[in-house]
Amino acid sequence: MAIKKGPTKGSGGKHRNSLRGHGPTPKAEDRVYHKAYREKKIAQRRQMADPRLAARRRAAKFTSDSDDLVIGRNAVLEALRVGVPSSQLYIAARIEHDDRTREIVKLAGANGLHLLEADRLEMDRIAHSSNHQGVVLKVQPYQYSSLIELADRAEKKARAMEAANSAAARISARPLFIALDGVTDPQNLGAVIRSAAAFGANGVILPERRSASVTAAAWKVSAGAAAHMPVARVVNLNKAIDALKERGYYVVGLDGGGDKLVGETGFETDPLVVVLGSEGSGLSRLVREACDSIAGIPITNMVESLNASVAAGISLYAVARARREAAAAQS
Repeated sequence: MAIKKGPTKGSGGKHRNSLRGHGPTPKAEDRVYHKAYREKKIAQRRQMADPRLAARRRAAKFTSDSDDLVIGRNAVLEALRVGVPSSQLYIAARIEHDDRTREIVKLAGANGLHLLEADRLEMDRIAHSSNHQGVVLKVQPYQYSSLIELADRAEKKARAMEAANSAAARISARPLFIALDGVTDPQNLGAVIRSAAAFGANGVILPERRSASVTAAAWKVSAGAAAHMPVARVVNLNKAIDALKERGYYVVGLDGGGDKLVGETGFETDPLVVVLGSEGSGLSRLVREACDSIAGIPITNMVESLNASVAAGISLYAVARARREAAAAQS
């Protein structure tokens, strides 16, 4: 059989390079010489000139969906009065001032906030709503502490007070934390922070997931206590509890089915962590198993459970009372 010399005809051989493609054909609107390209550019210029879209672009420079905003005259005024950390105040152009707006501007100036004037379209965009009454306050993100920082600070204070002559001072200075398991209402969180400050707790512990954050709403309900009460956010609440137990802490969980009453568990005068669950589901299984004791609050059958912030106040008072009684017994 004869063998042909030379390259094989078809997709290879000497014509291989000439068969290579130049990619997909560009769309008509992407070809600079095409009529569709010119029409696309004209439409873009018309869109850029739209005042509504221009307002959105200007507003986007100052705010984003993740910003914590307080809107409305009453809400902004209350936030400024209690000292919610803020960075900017937006005022609608040609706003009709009243006593509230005058005080808002005065407080904002005293706190050194940036005052920015915006038209109605920009205000709607910033507030993501039209019910802002011409006033929007941008709140600074809350600065959380780490769990190690909270524990070190509390233990340092307790060691310093061990040299005190007063038994009440020594016992009351022993570390006390309150942890929240599944509390998602920021107003409940604010009330818990306020109770923790009132009864001398050393800090509040929150999980990162399925939990409220220290927002402007929580700050307002705390009545300024959030400025003095450190809050730690942890990735895993169970691991945080285990870490504190390794440092000598005892953990008391609050639940309606507890076998002991709050303030009577025997751990009140020790370094203590009080854990509260959500109003509906209570403590999660793993957190409940990590507790050294489960305590309950005696209530009538007319009420199924207490609000988390109310339960926090009662339990912290019970711990404070038990520590006072222990100090009196040592005196």
